[in-house]
Amino acid sequence: MTDTTHTQPIPPGRTARQRSPEFRFAADALRGLRQDLFHQAFAYRPLPPTEPGGRFTRSGSARMREYGAWAPHMAVAAVAGLSAFVSVVGTYTDGLFGLLCALLAGAPVLLTLVRPVGAFWVSLAGNALALFLDGGTTRESPWLPGGFVAHLAVVTVVAMRTRPRTAAWMWLLTAVYGFFTYGLFGWSDDLGHGSDLGPMLFFAGAFLLAVSVRQTLRQARREVSVHQTVTAHERSRRTLLEERTTIARELHDVVAHHMSVVAIQAEAAPYRVQNPPPELEKAFATIRENAVAALTELRRVLGVVRAQDYEAPDAPQPTLADLDALLANVRDAGLDVTRTVTGAVRELPQGVELSAYRIVQEALSNTLRHAPGADAKVEIGYVLGGLGLRVVNGAPPAPSLIKPSPGAGHGITGMRERVSMLNGEMTAAPTAEGGYEVAVFLPVPAAAPSEGGA
Repeated sequence: MTDTTHTQPIPPGRTARQRSPEFRFAADALRGLRQDLFHQAFAYRPLPPTEPGGRFTRSGSARMREYGAWAPHMAVAAVAGLSAFVSVVGTYTDGLFGLLCALLAGAPVLLTLVRPVGAFWVSLAGNALALFLDGGTTRESPWLPGGFVAHLAVVTVVAMRTRPRTAAWMWLLTAVYGFFTYGLFGWSDDLGHGSDLGPMLFFAGAFLLAVSVRQTLRQARREVSVHQTVTAHERSRRTLLEERTTIARELHDVVAHHMSVVAIQAEAAPYRVQNPPPELEKAFATIRENAVAALTELRRVLGVVRAQDYEAPDAPQPTLADLDALLANVRDAGLDVTRTVTGAVRELPQGVELSAYRIVQEALSNTLRHAPGADAKVEIGYVLGGLGLRVVNGAPPAPSLIKPSPGAGHGITGMRERVSMLNGEMTAAPTAEGGYEVAVFLPVPAAAPSEGGA
């Protein structure tokens, strides 16, 4: 025999009615109150000294900057001392009760230095304790002598050290405490006459609003700064990837060209020899097959760096032999440029030739963009073990009709990538005369001596 339990289905929408928007709003508000003012209310959170470069440590002597780091602490201590002094003066005829009022007024202010949220509760509890001991017979205000200034200082400091939502809760609880105290001691008839509850709520609201706005603006500026840093980093990274992609495209074309030449020459070589031996024909066939296979793999692997609309150039990639056309082009654009070549001119690897040409091209483009009207010099040195490049421009003329164009440093990034790819060295810095200099050294390994050479 089996038992069958029948459950009454919950009508749809019942749970939704229990969790109405008003209920969720109230639950979130109470959760925020508990988190801000109850959860670890007396946790130890010391106020750190002002960081270097802050408002109090920005200028002055070394000793003044050292003391300035503790300026917020000294300000809080001064307010605590002032509140205690006012309390003693206001109740000097009460003997020990005056000293108790001074302690209850000054202690919460000092407590904000180490336990900010707990200081708020101590301030309210201290005023309530003093009113209870006094019986509410000698004053018509819920604040001790000096407690008005002390409580304002407490809520202001706590608001500066917490989130803006905490400031709203402190203002509301201060109002609840004030109205409850007036009802408890029967001062309701005098609520609008001689009471400092109204001024307390007004000044506390003004101070807390100012602090909250300041914190919100600082947080917004901090987030904007973080976003700008991230954006600059992403822009730099994207520029670097774009430059590497451009270099990879050009090198792909260079290597593909050479591999195609190898394949064609290997195919045509047997026909240039009469009655070649079978071993030679087989060797050339193997060379051609390997060249074609390598070219296919090269296109498959490096072809991914091409953009969808990228077309390989019909003409070969430029070399240093094409500098004359480049210099003529920039002269037509208004740049007075001269070229100097030292050392024995020799043919270099095509990757070195291409990178050297692009570096000179980018350096002259930067001169046209950032120093309009200035002259430029291009120095090329064929030295033992490599190639030296130096492109330097003078300072632009002061009365110039053409304004410099701002840049993001992409050209320098591209030049550094090309130099780094070839294990070279590069410096780029302003000159003492107000111009700019780019100096590059590209190493070129010495050619191995041929067999049978002397």
